[in-house]
Amino acid sequence: RRIAIPLKDNMFPLDTIRERYTQFDYCENLITVDLVGGIHNIISSLLLDCWRDEINHEINRINRVLPNTDANEKTSVIRVWIRTVLRRMAHYRNEHRVLLKEATTLLELALWK
Repeated sequence: RRIAIPLKDNMFPLDTIRERYTQFDYCENLITVDLVGGIHNIISSLLLDCWRDEINHEINRINRVLPNTDANEKTSVIRVWIRTVLRRMAHYRNEHRVLLKEATTLLELALWK
């Protein structure tokens, strides 16, 4: 019913016989994915509440989708979800850097005057 995995891309090997990813296919009872590792600490350090809310919403989405996913599509759905979360996190990491750079520039200008 439940798995715990890290948020890591390409952690499922390709089934070379079927030429697809099949690790959780036919796990009809799989309905919950829990993330392990430092992802929750990273999320809590995001600067803006709306970023934290959006990423938490995306992380929780898998647990709303899996119960209604065909058993032979679960691995594919999980892989797409992982990539979506990772892309979103990369976007926020870049936005975080931009905001920090802008704040640093403003601070430097204020100190220079």
